[in-house]
Amino acid sequence: MEVFNDIRLDKNSTKHLYLQLFDEIKKLIELYNIKPHTKLPTIRYLADKLNVNNSTIVNAYNKLEAEGFIYKKIGSGTFVQDIRNKGVKKQILDEETSMSMDNFNIDVNASYSEKIINFASTAPMPDLFPIDDFKLVLNEVLDRDKGRAFTYLESQGYLDLRKAICNYLLDFNIKTCEDNVHIISGAQQGIDILSKALIEYGNVVFTENPTYTGAIAVFKSRSARIVEIPINKDGIDLIDLEYKLRSFKPKFIYTMPNFQNPTGYCYTTTKMKKLIELAEKYNFYIIEDDYLSDLHSIDKPRNTLKSLDTADKVIYIKSFSKVFMPGLRLAFMIIPKTIYNEVISAKHISDISTSSLIQRAFHLYLEKKIWQKHIEQVNIAYSERYKTIIKSIKKHMPKQIKYILPEGGLNFWFSLPSGYSANELYKLCYKNKIAIAPGSLFDVWQRDTRHFRLSIASIHNDEIDSGISKLGKIITYFLKNNGKDSISVNLYNNLF
Repeated sequence: MEVFNDIRLDKNSTKHLYLQLFDEIKKLIELYNIKPHTKLPTIRYLADKLNVNNSTIVNAYNKLEAEGFIYKKIGSGTFVQDIRNKGVKKQILDEETSMSMDNFNIDVNASYSEKIINFASTAPMPDLFPIDDFKLVLNEVLDRDKGRAFTYLESQGYLDLRKAICNYLLDFNIKTCEDNVHIISGAQQGIDILSKALIEYGNVVFTENPTYTGAIAVFKSRSARIVEIPINKDGIDLIDLEYKLRSFKPKFIYTMPNFQNPTGYCYTTTKMKKLIELAEKYNFYIIEDDYLSDLHSIDKPRNTLKSLDTADKVIYIKSFSKVFMPGLRLAFMIIPKTIYNEVISAKHISDISTSSLIQRAFHLYLEKKIWQKHIEQVNIAYSERYKTIIKSIKKHMPKQIKYILPEGGLNFWFSLPSGYSANELYKLCYKNKIAIAPGSLFDVWQRDTRHFRLSIASIHNDEIDSGISKLGKIITYFLKNNGKDSISVNLYNNLF
């Protein structure tokens, strides 16, 4: 390829050769000097042409792939990714910070402004952060480990923390060993690592729809073929799932069985067991994103897919961001032995890790049972909000609005009458100083829907009733004045 004739690498530079090559090829792709889906030179050819080792080309290509600029096809070679949609990856819709759409922006941090009543964000409020307790374990680590607290850790994470997590998981009837546990910087990174490890260009992945926006963005950034499976009030639609399994061979299905985001629905144990049976029968993995099983407003905690997994088909991801301090970016994965090597390789490429100090501190936090005390306090706070919002919904929500109350968690899912647009409702609410999350944010293709989500994470208990009262009045006005021509499709009609 002629464009590679202009590449110049400086062997006297302090910058690694593979990073220089990465920058050069990245520039060619961004300037569209190399068209999308163009095949790149082979490793040997480019190494000879640039007079460098094969490893230089391998490392540059790996970094380009990790950042979404190229993709590989087994037996065919390496190709240029279509980066016209790469913006999706760079602004992955992380609900802790912001949600973006083409026609409007949702600032989910708006709750920190006194002007906005924020039912959109799922980020915990700072007044729930256990600052004093965590400061104690941080200081203990510094006194105990001195400079070692700031050294690099092995890719899997701090061994003592992984052991403590194994003990923590026994409360959820999950039995595993520290070799299967991988510390990650949030569920988002876990999904990204798994996608790099398991997905190649054009591979099929299944996902619930509606679902977590960040997962959708990751799958799209890997050029996966996404097949959506509807979710019902008792979990994923197993009839639709098995029908599609006869036509497709997914690498995995992405699920949130407990307090699903955005619906708040929970799988029944029967559905969980059936899903695992299907994974064995059709040979695919299940990603279980379990971010809220610590929270429950009904007396008993929920089952997890992993606790029922006897075939080692469930990849379990758990983030602490919704119930702890999100800025620490603490999470972990339990990985089946069959994909251990692929995950380790992908994790090295991702090159992001939670700090040694934070991992050591959180180990003490778990070991000293301070975590248990914190979760009890968080459950009390969210339980109060849960009870308040249920009363307020029953009291103030217009009768035309359909909903199913969840058993706990943070999220509540609502449906406007057929034909109305949740995007348009969002705009009207925002003008009136209330933030909601429209269903299009959680749709695989960001289609407008008649559904919207409310969350109790970023609102004080004494704001809920007045907020729902105001929202009910806005919705009543909206239904009277907005007609039925806002959207062309009615999605998720099976949810209610």
